[in-house]
Order: sequence, then C-alpha cells, then structure tokens
Amino acid sequence: MGELTAEAVVDRLVPRTPRLSPDGRWVAFVSAPVGRPGKHPESGLWLGPADGSEPPRELVTGAAEDEEPRWSPDSGSVYFLSDRADRGTAQLHRVGREGGAPEQLTDWRAGISAFELMPDGGSVVFLAPEEKATAPDPRVRIVRPASSGSVPANTGTTTTTATAAPTTAPPSRPTWDTVDRPDRLWLLDPSTGAVRALGDFGSRHVVEAAARPDGRALAVLTWSAADREPGMYEPALHLLDPATGARQELGVPARESSSLTWWRDETGWHLAYLGITPPGLIGGTAVFAAGDHRNLTAGMSVCPVELGESGDGSLLALFAEGLDTTIRRLDPASGTFTELCRVTGGLQHLSAGGGRIAVVGSTATEPEAVHCGPPVGPLTRLGEPQLRGIAWGTQERLSYRADDGWELDGLLILPPGRTRADGPFPLVTIVHGGPYDRYADQFQVGWFRCGQWLAAAGFAVFLPNPRGGLGHGHAFAASVAGDVGGAEFTDLLTGIDLLVEEGVADGDRLGISGGSHGGFMAAWAVANTDRFKAAVVVAGVIDWPLLAATGEYGRYDLALGGRENSPITHADRIATPVLIIHGEDDTNVPLSQAELLHHALGDREHEFVVYPREGHSFRERGHQLDLLHRTRAWFSHLLA
Repeated sequence: MGELTAEAVVDRLVPRTPRLSPDGRWVAFVSAPVGRPGKHPESGLWLGPADGSEPPRELVTGAAEDEEPRWSPDSGSVYFLSDRADRGTAQLHRVGREGGAPEQLTDWRAGISAFELMPDGGSVVFLAPEEKATAPDPRVRIVRPASSGSVPANTGTTTTTATAAPTTAPPSRPTWDTVDRPDRLWLLDPSTGAVRALGDFGSRHVVEAAARPDGRALAVLTWSAADREPGMYEPALHLLDPATGARQELGVPARESSSLTWWRDETGWHLAYLGITPPGLIGGTAVFAAGDHRNLTAGMSVCPVELGESGDGSLLALFAEGLDTTIRRLDPASGTFTELCRVTGGLQHLSAGGGRIAVVGSTATEPEAVHCGPPVGPLTRLGEPQLRGIAWGTQERLSYRADDGWELDGLLILPPGRTRADGPFPLVTIVHGGPYDRYADQFQVGWFRCGQWLAAAGFAVFLPNPRGGLGHGHAFAASVAGDVGGAEFTDLLTGIDLLVEEGVADGDRLGISGGSHGGFMAAWAVANTDRFKAAVVVAGVIDWPLLAATGEYGRYDLALGGRENSPITHADRIATPVLIIHGEDDTNVPLSQAELLHHALGDREHEFVVYPREGHSFRERGHQLDLLHRTRAWFSHLLA
C-alpha cells in the first residue's frame, strides 16, 4: 500500500453539480482538481450513462472553467457556462451529447453568473449585469431614506398559482444600496441570439430564478443590494410572467433564502425554498412554502440541506441527520417529509430526471463520486474510485452525551494500520467552520479538512460536531446564539476527555486546529486552557464586534458573540504556540482578525502566515500544498 502525499490530496478531481437528462439516461457533471493550478480555475464537463454501464468521459476539452450543466428538454444537448473564450468571464455554451466543439451562445461583456432553461427549450433566462454597466470609480455606498428601500411597485398580474397569497413588499426600513453592478434578468433566443430584458426590479439585484415546469411563470429572488457587506440585504420573492414581464409579489422570504424549487399536487403548482428558521438570526435551515412562507419542516430534529424536483412533480430534499444523509419526499397530504433512502456519509448536489436521481456522494472509505439510482435507492457509483492503493487510517463513528444531556457525535481517525489498542496517540482536534456545518461520515481528505493527512503522520484525529452545527435540528443550531465558545467549547472538551479516558489520546499531547468559526474555537481554546500544546488558527475570528463591523455577515456575526466571547479579550492568557494562517484578500473574516492575534501574542511563540491573492477559502495549488506541509510540521514538532 502506498503513502498519502500532499500532491495526491490537492490534485485529485472532485465532481459537482451532476445533472440528469430529462429521459433519465445520462448524467452530465463538472469535475475539477482541489487546487487551482494556474491563475484561473479549471474544470471539465463530463458525461456518463446513468446506469453506470460505461465509465464517464470528458464531453468537452480545453483549458477552461466549465460550470453548471443543464440539459435541453429533448436530452440531446447540454448547456453550460464556460470562460473558454475569455478566461475569467463566463458565457453560455451548448454542446451535443456526443461532444465536440461547443457552440458559444452569448458574448456578454460583463459575463453571466447563472442561467435557467425554459421548459419549452426555445429560450434561456440568464442573470448578468447591464451590458454597458461598469464598476464604479470611486465606489460609493448610499444610505437612502426608509421609503426607497422597498421593492418597486408591481407592474401587473401573473397567472395565479396555488401558493400565491396576498403579500406585501419587504419592509421599508433603511437599507444599504450600492452602485456596483447588480445582476438583471434577461431572456435569450438561442436560435437568433436576440436578448431582451425580462421584468423590471428597479435597482434590486437578481440572485436566483427558477422556471415553473409548465413554462408559464418564473420564481425570482432579489436582494436590495448586489453584495452582502451589511449582513442583511432585504430579500424579496417575486413571480414573473416570462411572456409579458408582469410581476406578482410573494413577500419577504426567510433569511438566507435560496434553492427555489417548484413542485405539484392535485391543486396546482407550488414553490418551496430553503432559509433560516425564524425568528432569530442564528439557527437551523428549514424548508418554506412561498406565498405564506410557512415552515414545512417545523419541529424536525434533522436539517434540510438541498431541494430538488423529482421529475414527476413531487418535492425531494436531502437532509443532514447526524453523521448521515437521507433522501426524503414531501407528502402533500400530511405536509411532512417521508424518508425514501438513508445513506451513510454525505450527499450533495441533488438532481432528478426520468425516475432517477443523481448526487455526489462520499463514504468513510471512498472519496466523492457521482452516484445515480432511484430515489428509494440503491445508488450506483459512476466510474472507479480515486486514490486507490493508499493506506488509510481507520475512521470510527463516535456518539456521546454532553454535560447537559445533548446527544453529540463526531469521528475519530486512527493512524493507518493502528488500532485503539496501540494508543494512546497524540491527538489533534479539528473543529469545523460555520458554526452551522458538520462532519459527515465521509472521506476526510482535503487541503483543510485533512484528517487522513494528519493520521498518516501518526496522529489520532478527532472531528467533533458540537452544538451550533448541522444535522440535529433548529434548537441544536440556535443554542449557540450569543454564547459561542460556551457550552459549545465544553462539548469539545467532553469528547476529548472521553478519548483520553479510553486510552486513545495522550492527554499530554493534545493539539487543536480549525478554520473560520473553527479557527475561532481553536483560538478560544488556547485562551481558556493550557491543555493544548499546539494550535493552528486558519482564517479565525478573534474579535466578534470588529468582525461585525468589517466582515460580510454583519448582524449575523454580532448575534453569535461579543467582546467577552472574543479571543482577543483573553489573549494575554495564551501560552500555547499558535500557527496563524490567513488569506490576504479575505472579505468574510478580514486579515485584520489575524493581525490582532499576531500583535496580541507579542514575543510568545507563534508563526503568522499570509497567503497572497487568497480569500476565505484557499484556492491556489501551491498554497494548499504549503498549508498541508506546514500544519503537519507544526503538530509533529510540538506534539512529538
């Protein structure tokens, strides 16, 4: 058996956005390496038979970022976004199922951010800025009077749907506006290349559009501004007649609304979407019915993560349930989601067609791959698994109880070829971000979620799912509001104590690491205890009030923590050596957060690493390789 190399981690191909053809026979998907090899991302468009009878093949070739495949209604061709004509600027392309040179359908100067095929196949809706719009110089933000923040007046009436109900526009409280280039809605005739504006949303930014399967309506999600700097950008939901442009308001959706999805029962068409469970800013995701914005998953102890049309009109959803994932269908009669299939590990990128579904799935022993099958299972992997012939550490599921009774879970990875009887091992705890995220029981090989990478160096690795995370319902997720680092931190210590007591972990050789919110937890841990002998803080939150003022999520960040929850407040107590890592161009958690910790530590042992050109998530291959080697070396030196 071979050893795992950093190059194998960052060069492996990861599939995403599989799309089943309407006849259910074919799957088109995107595949890209983990690390970006050059200045621009590169991804390829692949196609394979949905029954797995042949391995997938690359549909188009050439250095480009190919994204978001969509099938024509006759299953004969694939539409997709690509920057192959001008790197960094995506245009709409089309290619036949047999492959060959793709046809470029648009030449939009600012590029296209998203598109939707109309069900009749005769037109395409796409999202893009005005053709003549240019980025402003200087950039100006304007706080307008309260009345100007509302949605423009309705321009007409569309076909009534079963979900439509009398609604109002978003509240007219003061909002942020921007003169940067907001996306508009456009209608393209591929046969002639003619483009016309679709609908009038004033200065609002169009975020998402979903065509009703009968082609007579478009659901459209808009924001009051084209970026998220204020952290609260006044969303609105609309129903648009694509033939006339007439619009009907569907009111204010839940916060962080996304994934507009149509479904049908005997009463007609309905629209659903995902959003944060009200009333707070912090909490679990729920499925909502547009129109009355009713929570369709109220009271469930699991978390919806994706919605999808089934192909027969019903509504499908992926649910995070502890360490696993289920596929469920909405029962219109009861208004509840019924489980169809339970899969060990993680699923994402749900698509359906011709009685089948396609997803990207991963287990503890196999990396991400496209899987297809009926919604009730079983699902068949397309192609052979990657990274064969490598000795992997054994991944074990953990289940334990918090001090106050919450049921918790997580994962333990032991060094390759070792068992618990070979312990105790030096233990590295890697805390996930979010906090609304989780570790599913899936393959843990990545540039940051590097459990197997550290296990290969002789460490036991603990991957905990503390409260505040995904997979245990709304109350579990909302419990950290205003109290990050409280019981959430106790959850981590409870799991570590359990592994020490069981002889798996050496209590004198403990390390901790995390990125984003996990980076906050790593910094918070060493500011509150000296149990850890080494820490790695990647893009970590060090000062919550400062982040609320300078980051992208404003009020959301302030709802998580304040001055007393901030590691900077207690940085004078840090005695653990800390490796601080940050991206220079991070706008989510700005570089100033890392600089605060660096300066607060003074001459205490630490390293401060800044990756140029990187945002919140590191993309360049060289930086990912450096992070893997640097992290392993840091823990190897201090926990030896």
